[in-house]
Amino acid sequence: MFFSKKLKKFKNIKHCFFSRKNGFSSGIYKSLNCGTGSLDKKENVLKNIEYVSKKIGCQANSLITLNQVHSDKVIFFKNLNDIKNKLSGDSIVTQIKNIGIGVLTADCVPILLYDPKKKIIGCIHSGWKGAFNGIIKNTIKKFKELNSNINDLITVVGPCIGKNSYNVKLDFYNKFIEKNLENKNFFNKINKNNYNFDLRSFVNKEMSSLGIKNIENIKMDTFSKNKFFYSYRRSCTNKDKDYGRCISVILMT
Repeated sequence: MFFSKKLKKFKNIKHCFFSRKNGFSSGIYKSLNCGTGSLDKKENVLKNIEYVSKKIGCQANSLITLNQVHSDKVIFFKNLNDIKNKLSGDSIVTQIKNIGIGVLTADCVPILLYDPKKKIIGCIHSGWKGAFNGIIKNTIKKFKELNSNINDLITVVGPCIGKNSYNVKLDFYNKFIEKNLENKNFFNKINKNNYNFDLRSFVNKEMSSLGIKNIENIKMDTFSKNKFFYSYRRSCTNKDKDYGRCISVILMT
C-alpha cells in the first residue's frame, strides 16, 4: 500500500495505490489481483475487491472501476443515478461523496486527482496511448468545466513502468517524434532499432503543459519491483499466460 503525502493531509480524502500484497489470489496472480478481466478465479478477485473497499471505507458495490480501453474518454458521475461499474473509458471525475473510484494498472500510470476547493476527485489510467491521445488533457478539461482552478489541483502519479524497463521499437519512437520533436527527450537510444521510453516523464510533461504545478510522484518501477506490482511487460518476458492488475483508489467523504 502506497500513499500520497499531499493527499494524506486531507481528512475527507481516503486513497491508496495498492500493491499486489495482502490478497487472496495465488500463482501468477498472487495475491491482490483486482483485474476482473484477468483469467484469475472470479471468487478470488471479488474477495480482493472487497478487501480494497473495506480499506478505503466503502461497500464493494460502491468501488467503481472502468472497462479501460486506452482511450481519451472521461466518465463523469454527476449524481448517484449516473454511477455504473465497468463503463468504457480511462478516467473518472466526480463530486459525489462516499464513492470509491479507481483504475487498474500493470505498468501503465495510475493518476489520482483532488481539488480541495471545489471538492472534486478524479482518477486516470494512462498508458502511452492514453497520454498520447489526450486522456490527461480531457480529464483536466472536465475539472475546468466544473470551475476548478488548476492552481488548486493536486495530482499524484503512482507506480508505473520505469524508463530502464520500457524497451520500445523504432516505429514507436517515430510516432512520438512526428507529433512533437521535443518528445525525443523521453527516449534513450539503445541501438538503431531500440529505445528506452520514459513514460512517467512524458505524463508529467503532459500535466505541466496544462498548467498543473502541484504534482507528486511515487517513483517505483512496476517491472522490476515484482514483489510489489504486477507487470504486463514482465509477464510477456516470463511467457506467463496472463497477469494481474493493481488497483489505485480515491474516495471523498
